[in-house]
Amino acid sequence: MRIILFSGKGGVGKTTVSAATGYNLSQRGYKTIVVSLDPAHSLADAFDLSQEERLSAKGLPIKINENLYIQEIDIQEEIDRYWGDVYRFLEILFNTTGLDEVVAEELAILPGMEEVTSLLYVNKYYREKEFDVLILDLPPTGESLRFVSMPTVLKWYMKKIFKTERLVMKVARPVVSRVSDVPLPDESYFKALENFYEKLKGVDEILIDPSVTSVRLVSNPEKMVLKESQRAFMYFNLFGVNVDAVIVNKVIPHEAEDCTYLRKWMEIQERYVRDIEGFFSPVPVFKVPLLEEEVCGEEKLKLLSELIYGDRDPSEVFFKERAYEFIEENGSYRIKIRAPFADKKGLTLLKSEEEIIVRVGNFKSHIMLPRKLRNLEPKGAKIEKGYIYINLG
Repeated sequence: MRIILFSGKGGVGKTTVSAATGYNLSQRGYKTIVVSLDPAHSLADAFDLSQEERLSAKGLPIKINENLYIQEIDIQEEIDRYWGDVYRFLEILFNTTGLDEVVAEELAILPGMEEVTSLLYVNKYYREKEFDVLILDLPPTGESLRFVSMPTVLKWYMKKIFKTERLVMKVARPVVSRVSDVPLPDESYFKALENFYEKLKGVDEILIDPSVTSVRLVSNPEKMVLKESQRAFMYFNLFGVNVDAVIVNKVIPHEAEDCTYLRKWMEIQERYVRDIEGFFSPVPVFKVPLLEEEVCGEEKLKLLSELIYGDRDPSEVFFKERAYEFIEENGSYRIKIRAPFADKKGLTLLKSEEEIIVRVGNFKSHIMLPRKLRNLEPKGAKIEKGYIYINLG
């Protein structure tokens, strides 16, 4: 099974690109499901489905054609399916503090529940092999990063905290109940968490397997969007999730150069497109023109998918190696950058506030630094077997 994640800043066109990719794959004979994890769902709108069709689905898959299904995750429905006892305990806890019942019910949906529930579907569809391709339309960048980090966090909690917490609550519950009305989680709460975790086992290995899972960053040729795409690229690299393509959406076509108003925008966009190609090299960049009309319905999705991929199969893994990674050795850090044709002659390093810029001849790479490493300076570099190694100190 192939899993493709689409991530990017809100408003760049992730949902439309996800829908177009799913439609293209279905026309090639792949049984495909596109799942929207964005709380502000618009996947059904991309396929021009009626409100009745999407509401009647109640968060379950909707059939678009013989090979294509879409699904918009409904957290309220998923709570009933999977979170039952956990949600009820949290609702009682918030209600006990004096909060209004409706407010308590809303607060009981804690941050991360949507992401973890979505991971359940990834594991479920991967194990059942019902579909050839699973496409995930991720929420905006920050939530996307929480999605890919959640398996690691859950594994740490279950190994380090869960058993101790369960034992402490078992001892404390009878004592606390005699002196306080504040509810403590009962055994059903812990059993629900345990069962939930069992359903998630193995999903972390699926996400970091480059032959199975790829992230495709959707961006626009704009400064703020580009910066967020860089950060996302860095974090996906940190978590070991393969980024196999960058899709630059809404590029004003050259046909518009006769328009004085648009000509200036074209010049700005062309500069940022060049930057994008340099920033994310050697990851392939697909440029998508701004269309005359909004992309809505199967015909427009078909057109968009052809503009993105041409004759290429969207299920292909376009790139299968980390562009760069951070390595810790004995308390010191260095950066390993893929640069198969780099020559040490003319190698220069430039440090800015958030990134290191590496230049070697025609090769140029911008390495966004995680917060922990931003105060470190480059202390020399070497080229070895197609990689540049930069020491930080």
